[in-house]
Amino acid sequence: MQFDDLLNDSGPPLSPFTVSQITSLIRDDLENKYPDITVEGEISNCKTAASGHLYFSLKDEQAVLQAVMFRRDMLSLSFAPKDGMKVWARGAISVYPGRGQYQLITRTMRQAGLGDILAMLEERRQRFAKEGLFDESRKRPIPRFPSRVAVVTSPTGAAVRDVIRILHRRNPKVGILVLPSLVQGDDAAVSIATRIRQANRWNLADVLIVGRGGGSIEDLLPFSEEIVVRAIAESGIPVISAVGHETDWALSDYAADLRAPTPSAAAEMTCSDLELVYREIAHFQTLLAQSMKQALAHARQRLSAVSPRTMEGILTRRQLSLVQQFDTAVETIRQGMQKKMDAGRTRLALASSAVELSNPRAIMKRGFSVVEKLSRAAPAGQNAETEIVRSAKTLAVGDAVHILFYEGEADASIQGTVRSE
Repeated sequence: MQFDDLLNDSGPPLSPFTVSQITSLIRDDLENKYPDITVEGEISNCKTAASGHLYFSLKDEQAVLQAVMFRRDMLSLSFAPKDGMKVWARGAISVYPGRGQYQLITRTMRQAGLGDILAMLEERRQRFAKEGLFDESRKRPIPRFPSRVAVVTSPTGAAVRDVIRILHRRNPKVGILVLPSLVQGDDAAVSIATRIRQANRWNLADVLIVGRGGGSIEDLLPFSEEIVVRAIAESGIPVISAVGHETDWALSDYAADLRAPTPSAAAEMTCSDLELVYREIAHFQTLLAQSMKQALAHARQRLSAVSPRTMEGILTRRQLSLVQQFDTAVETIRQGMQKKMDAGRTRLALASSAVELSNPRAIMKRGFSVVEKLSRAAPAGQNAETEIVRSAKTLAVGDAVHILFYEGEADASIQGTVRSE
């Protein structure tokens, strides 16, 4: 039987329905008609039961709708529902028989308007990324021991107190400068960007922490505004973005040189723990002293094992080896020079012999003579011209000749010639 049958009063009298039956009919009818529906409303009377399920109401100006979200579905939420929050709740309409009231069995839920905000932030993110504002090449290392840290945040929030406390604990010598700024509302973005630029203009710090405590995505929007992103990207001072809690994010996280999950974490990441550094130095000093002691002890042990007699023997053998090397080198040089001198003498003797053999006087010494033919007449006051005689054919009877001997000279005339055939 369907719920519509109850409205039909024609026909024979019907048996009355029990409350459970009519409630079951209504529940079946609602569940069949609204198995998947999204409802927008403001959360009120929000509370979590001991079972972990979330019970709340959705309301607008004219009506209230009861709702429940089971613990397994709450694991998918990216925010903590609370009274006054406007949401989109998606699920199925059902009826709770125990109270006889219909309710929304919520499967998923997100903050109203969140989709538009996320789409706007994604468009900005892609545009800034194309400009290179988020490039890793722009990122600079955070100094390990900054002398001064500037914090751009609300001067009255818990975040700034946590940052100051942690910085003082880790390094009491670091200077801390709070640059008060609005962190929420329409004027917050201009205020944040102005403080960042002032810190750069006057070189107020070695590191900038820019952030705030947690909040809704709307609360964190100033840190995603274009004026803030560009101020961070243009900063000459390294910037740590510390916006909200670990699951929160803003576009300042992409532009900054380092992203911290929380302001407290930013303080931890800004400077090293000075006490820990001192302990490490003391530890290394101890290790160095121990190493030096061990090296000295080892050297003493080796030295004690060497007696004067042993040392003298070592030095004597070393000296003998050097002397032998020297003597060998000297002998090698002497032999080389001797070989060169012998070779020079041999070449000189050969050259002298060749010169001696080619000397005409040496040939004449063996009985040979040089015959020169004298011209028949010579001008007055000039010596007669001569011509060496190489063949009897050039002589005639009566020619005057001049003969050169190994020792002495003689003049003669030709009485006759014998010509060889």
